[in-house]
Amino acid sequence: MTGTGGGLWKSKDLKTWTGPYRVVQVDTNSWMGPRPVIWAAELHEYKGRYYNFATFTNPAVMIDTVKGNPIERRASHVLVSDQPDGPYVPMKDRTYLPANMPTLDGTFWVDKDQKPYMVYCYEWLQNWDGTIEKIELKPDLSGSIGKGHLLFKASASPWSKERDEKGNIIFNKVTDGPFLFNTQTGRLGMLWTSWIFNVYTQGVAYSESGTLDGPWVHEKEPITPPNFGHGMLFKTFEGKLLMSVHSHREDKPGQIIRIPHLFEVDDSGDRLVVGKEYRPGR
Repeated sequence: MTGTGGGLWKSKDLKTWTGPYRVVQVDTNSWMGPRPVIWAAELHEYKGRYYNFATFTNPAVMIDTVKGNPIERRASHVLVSDQPDGPYVPMKDRTYLPANMPTLDGTFWVDKDQKPYMVYCYEWLQNWDGTIEKIELKPDLSGSIGKGHLLFKASASPWSKERDEKGNIIFNKVTDGPFLFNTQTGRLGMLWTSWIFNVYTQGVAYSESGTLDGPWVHEKEPITPPNFGHGMLFKTFEGKLLMSVHSHREDKPGQIIRIPHLFEVDDSGDRLVVGKEYRPGR
């Protein structure tokens, strides 16, 4: 299990955990700088190696100012290891995504063309209507190929909401935490997270073409209860399918505590069905 700051925890039963272990080694001479902020790490096995898809921010570098808000240099990046518990180290390319775009929450998918892709968020801070996009990766995931391509915008969501400057209810501009999956019937879906006013909320969309190119059709209602999001799917050692998500609370202004949770999941049909919260040992 990964956490903010590049930490990793280990467990044999999902109940008792050890850690955090520091498993991320960055190139301090790169754009990330000597002390990058690390978010949203995902671990993926691919062709016998292990890859850490994480978001890095260099708070010392500003790339833009939009509506009076300075935007820090932030991007999804990929590190590699020969072991699932690291250490994860940089590969050849120092940049996967454009330096003038704030991007985050990269995830991994091999599409029907058998090519590997990073799927990531182009942050709302700059475009004011956050997007989820894809970019092709090199065969060994050591860099990206070409430019990113739009999959959908935050405004496509039928369930996310916020109020504009006049108090009108509109779509929420945040895109967060994409994760791709196939149901057992082969249907391609994507978990992703936004907000309903001030509540962190996760929805799901399905691709009509069965590929990343979509078009993506969004379920009308969220897939998880309020204050759960940024989900991933995995199987226990016994083969049980679970969804990992986090809730969060703000103990004091600016101090956000993220809390991991597990839910039971059924993917046997054409759509993902989230069941009760999974509590190890009960």
